[in-house]
Amino acid sequence: MTAPVPAFPADFLWGVSASAFQIEGSLTADGRGPSSWDAFTAEPGRVKDGSHAEVATDHYRRYPEDVALMARLGVGAYRFSVSWSRVLPDGHGPVNDKGLDFYDRLVDELCASGIAPVPTLFHWDTPLALEKRGGWLDRNTPQRFADYASVVAERLADRVPMWITINEPAEVTLLGYGLGEHAPGRSLVFDALPAAHHQLLGHGLAVQALRASGARRIGIAASHSPVWAAGDGDDDRAAAELYDTLTNRLFADPVLTGAYPDEGLASLLPGPVAEDLKTISAPLDWYGINYYNPMLVGAPRPATDADTSFGGIEIPADLPFAVRQIEGRELTDFGWPVVPEGLRELLATMRERYGDRLPPLYITENGCSYGDGPDPETGRIDDARRIAYHDGHVRALHQAMTEGADVRGYFIWSILDNFEWAEGYRQRFGLVHVDYETLARTPKASYAWYRDLIKSGR
Repeated sequence: MTAPVPAFPADFLWGVSASAFQIEGSLTADGRGPSSWDAFTAEPGRVKDGSHAEVATDHYRRYPEDVALMARLGVGAYRFSVSWSRVLPDGHGPVNDKGLDFYDRLVDELCASGIAPVPTLFHWDTPLALEKRGGWLDRNTPQRFADYASVVAERLADRVPMWITINEPAEVTLLGYGLGEHAPGRSLVFDALPAAHHQLLGHGLAVQALRASGARRIGIAASHSPVWAAGDGDDDRAAAELYDTLTNRLFADPVLTGAYPDEGLASLLPGPVAEDLKTISAPLDWYGINYYNPMLVGAPRPATDADTSFGGIEIPADLPFAVRQIEGRELTDFGWPVVPEGLRELLATMRERYGDRLPPLYITENGCSYGDGPDPETGRIDDARRIAYHDGHVRALHQAMTEGADVRGYFIWSILDNFEWAEGYRQRFGLVHVDYETLARTPKASYAWYRDLIKSGR
């Protein structure tokens, strides 16, 4: 028998997460405009199973059923994202009231079920009209984003207790503009850095816009990982430090300290950077961390399979660092190592690095892909590996909190199996299984585990 999970504070927030493009479907319904991901998935070879998100899990039409699943789960919050192009089809200009009405109904449904709505304003799906003008490489996009934030807040702020501006700007920069593995499919490598700066500027401008519209408790959801040097040599340590700077500090330092981690790096960024940083570093009510696994990084070496791909992402062999596989760890079906103690290490690093500049934290994503399906005789989905994954991470989180980490909540990614970006439907992260032919929802054993965990803390 596994020992019970230690008790968390009574007001600790247990939640689940999802994003608009991955679950909503109805991509042309009720006036929604296309996004960068609509265009990306339409290009042959971009999505590994050749699929698209036209239906996804049909959350746009079946949201009452999904909210009911969350209510039975007992979560205190649902982190969803708003489709920018559903609200503003061209990214700016006239508001599509039918699109905004959907989020109005969703928020009402959540409130009626006792679940706090936690909207994310940008979760990777840039309106295509803006992407064609340069997307996040264009300095006009941050202001467009702030204007959009105002539109959403003016409709929803009276019922939304907690807001997220941008989700994972690092992934948009590195995978979308740097490596071309995600939308918009640009392979600019280091010339992608303006996309990082403009997303951060958009975040800062959106914070201002949200506050002006009456929004409360504003934060950002950033991906972070401990970075381990692959060896003791100076070259491996230097490569790991560079990777840490580009994936962690490039995004956290400006928000939390008002400065970029390296003057040389700052010199590569566009616009009046010093002035922009005053906007980017507007005080936050909280800071969100998305954690999945550490990264093992060393100096470049002759290309091998281990050096050129990680978790399905192709990494150019001519970069000044090489990502290595962490040996001796169970891998998820995505090929990501399972390292619960990495979360504890990450939280300690954040405290050490940012000190009293670090606001209260929320784990805004933590999850794993396992393809367990229904038993053909019983229909039960016994995803024991997912239970073990979350059990280990929740325990590591609790330990970090006993050591001083001020963490106020934990959101599992994801409530539903869904369209997993460039992987299509090949990876399943959900607590609830979705049959993509019938769209039937079936709670997995991990759903019951999480329900019991939440109940034990109330």
